[in-house]
Amino acid sequence: MAQGERQETAYMAVRVARLYYFQNMTTAAIADEIGTSRATVSRLLSYALERGLVEIRVHDPQEISGSLETLIATHYRLRSIQVVPVAAAATDKETLHRVAAHAAAYVNALVIPSSVIGLAWGTTVSEIAAQLLPRHVHDVDVVQLNGSGSGASFINTFGESIVSRVAQNYGARAHHFPVPAFFDYADTRSALWREKSIQAIRDLQDRASILLFSIGAEATGSYIHTAGYLGEQERQILREEGLVGDIATVFFREDGSWRDVALNARSSGPDLDCFQRAPHSICVVSGTGKLPGLKAALRGGFINELIIDEPSARLLVEHIRRSSLATS
Repeated sequence: MAQGERQETAYMAVRVARLYYFQNMTTAAIADEIGTSRATVSRLLSYALERGLVEIRVHDPQEISGSLETLIATHYRLRSIQVVPVAAAATDKETLHRVAAHAAAYVNALVIPSSVIGLAWGTTVSEIAAQLLPRHVHDVDVVQLNGSGSGASFINTFGESIVSRVAQNYGARAHHFPVPAFFDYADTRSALWREKSIQAIRDLQDRASILLFSIGAEATGSYIHTAGYLGEQERQILREEGLVGDIATVFFREDGSWRDVALNARSSGPDLDCFQRAPHSICVVSGTGKLPGLKAALRGGFINELIIDEPSARLLVEHIRRSSLATS
């Protein structure tokens, strides 16, 4: 769908949603008023829900104190959490689409003039980028958090295309990071990090007010595990050091520790400290296979805002309750 068509669809979806939810009009009455069919009205209402243009909350007095969001936010001291309803029978693709749409709507609401957005490339962030609604915001920078070059190609356009799409969405400046995801030698990275052009990108990464990322996990077929970035030597390191996940190609253990991980000395990703400092450190999780890495990242304090599908949230709450029982 072209940008102009997406804007027109969003406009019509909001108009239909206002008539349906605020004016209590039927789909037939709305169809007559705007000169279209009931089927089109239904599609626009679905579009509004999927894209986060409409948010429906059900307040159940018996569930308020024990809601998934409250339990997770309290246990991990999160600034905010949003649990995205997903049907139990939904496929992985359907779950990702729903979660990414919700995340895209949330990010759209956060971006203000002079924002700096840092992106860790991956399948989840790519899907979020594809579902953003175009909105021009003054003086915005979008920066790539980690290199995406591989052994086969110094430049990999996957990470750059995500940055470009998000920048175009806001009329922003795109800042790519044309370095390998992993260097062959730690000394090479150290030397390159002294270059002024690289320092400028890394300074911008460190100033990001919005960091958007997911958890890399081998169990879910994350891009870093399927696109040839990790050879047998790296996979051996993952096994030996008990590394359960990564953020922006920086790996961590089950307890959230990462500083002394050998592989990180060759990674192009930022120190995970920056995720602890950012006002909006937004982790988006779709699929239960990411839970081991998510739990470790939460222990490490790398996340202050979480968007997660409901089945994964329920499993996370079960883990919290089991841990509480074990320590009581």
